[in-house]
Amino acid sequence: MSSIDSTPSTGGGGKELIGTVAGPGEGPNEFIVVTPDEQAVKTGEFITYSVPVEGTDRDVIARVTNREQARGLPETFMADPNVAPETVASTLGVPTDEIDLYRLEATVIGFYDTGMQTFSNPRQLPSPGTRLWTAPNEMLEAILPNLGVDEEAATDTSGSIDLSRVDVEDREGLAHMGWLLNREANAVDIHVPIDEFAATHLAILASTGSGKSYTAGVLMEEMMMPDSRASLLVFDPHGEYGTLSEMRGDETFSGEGYQPEVEYFDPENLRIRISELNVGDVMSILDNPSDRMQERLDGGWRAMQRRESRTWGVNDLLDEMRQQYGEDDSSVGALEWRLRRSIQRNDLFTTDANVPLDDLVAPGRCTVLQMDTLSRRDQQMIATVLLRRLYQARLAAVRNRGEDNEFDGEIIRHPLFALFEEGHRFAPATGEAPSLGIMRTITSEGRKFGFGLGIISQRPSKIDQDVLSQCGTQVTMQIQNPTDQDAIKNSVEAAGEEVLRELPGLTPGQAVVSGDSMNTPVLIQVRERHTRHGADSIPATSQWQQAHKERRQQPSRAEAADMGGGESTGEEDLL
Repeated sequence: MSSIDSTPSTGGGGKELIGTVAGPGEGPNEFIVVTPDEQAVKTGEFITYSVPVEGTDRDVIARVTNREQARGLPETFMADPNVAPETVASTLGVPTDEIDLYRLEATVIGFYDTGMQTFSNPRQLPSPGTRLWTAPNEMLEAILPNLGVDEEAATDTSGSIDLSRVDVEDREGLAHMGWLLNREANAVDIHVPIDEFAATHLAILASTGSGKSYTAGVLMEEMMMPDSRASLLVFDPHGEYGTLSEMRGDETFSGEGYQPEVEYFDPENLRIRISELNVGDVMSILDNPSDRMQERLDGGWRAMQRRESRTWGVNDLLDEMRQQYGEDDSSVGALEWRLRRSIQRNDLFTTDANVPLDDLVAPGRCTVLQMDTLSRRDQQMIATVLLRRLYQARLAAVRNRGEDNEFDGEIIRHPLFALFEEGHRFAPATGEAPSLGIMRTITSEGRKFGFGLGIISQRPSKIDQDVLSQCGTQVTMQIQNPTDQDAIKNSVEAAGEEVLRELPGLTPGQAVVSGDSMNTPVLIQVRERHTRHGADSIPATSQWQQAHKERRQQPSRAEAADMGGGESTGEEDLL
């Protein structure tokens, strides 16, 4: 690697002089850089230059979007793979020093405006010959995520604005997700503001085995740290988050008298009171009811909901419908069979028991609903009823209904965040899940009421596009399916062409973070979890070997029965 003559850098770690501007690029915000450094500048690297804006020099950030060799050893030197090109060149007396030259394309992101607390585009490209540097590590930590760094935080003792002086780790409510992939490990740590994705929702999208549940675990750990103490509810259809219990008693998560609570609810204590259902929920689980049956059910259900009692069941409902439509009404008779099979004989539904919301959610508590033994429809029904109750309870709190003496509903006075593993199961693009409606409501209106949702899925194309498009922060990992890439392109506004190009080449644990929590999309390596990962792949070959060994040690079913000795096989005695 050769180097160009450079003056000492004036910024923090990571700032190196890498090249000069050759001229404008194809787009209005693009320019060309020439550099002899083959190692310091990779695609996706953040570089910086200085331009005067309104009389003040500004450090503008740009992203390297393409890299190609402009000059190198002649191809004739490469012909024999058994001889190093440098050896051939040396034999011929051709100098190889400083022969490599690279041409970079870069796109202007802008300078960080401490007034607007985000990037501002200077609307001018650097002049040819302008020196370019890799952006300092400390500055990137401060301005890549949406941390709201203001002028006071960035002003040094001399009165100058120095973004490299901002100590991100002194701030509370941040999730340390990992580090910038283009730099050395932990050189540029990425801390995402939890308030941003908890308010405007989160999507974690990746192919299976790419680390999406691992990444979700990292975020949950960060949310349960002492400086956040989240109220977190996890819908876990596969039982992948059992290891979160390791947070209990772990010093990493404790502080100032705080220890996170981790609670688990399994199907034995997950119950839905029948009166909590609405008629739409019931319609969704009945087998193909006719229009006449739907009319009967609607009339009967509305009458039951007007009653003061909330502990009625299927028999009470049938009695009500018979009172309204007659004892011999054939549609009520047909409904009886459907209602008894779908609700009365399903252990999930009860006439009186209900999960108290205070048992589910509280500040500093992570509650995991383990639903791996339930059918998909029952999982959806639990999500439907719980989300509706929680949303109404948050609505009541924000609108101060607790001050009304006549209000007898539930109230949750703190913000919530609900995370859905297999999100496409609860908000499918087909629109057939009863939980879809309330998830659309929360993703479109929940921000005002302090109710955030997180969606985890390996199939973005199978998620309802209204729900996905409302997820303001996106963590996107390896995705190769073109249909899923298109779904991200159509629903995730922050996912530009640069992001989409990265997706197929990512390896497990690498992710693009974009959206409301970031000032610009960045490529990161996700940090290691403090708790164990609960969804590792099963080592099939070793388990096959062990199972085969155990099988050989068991008596064979074909082994001859002990017939008591003698030459007779027993068969002759039976003839």
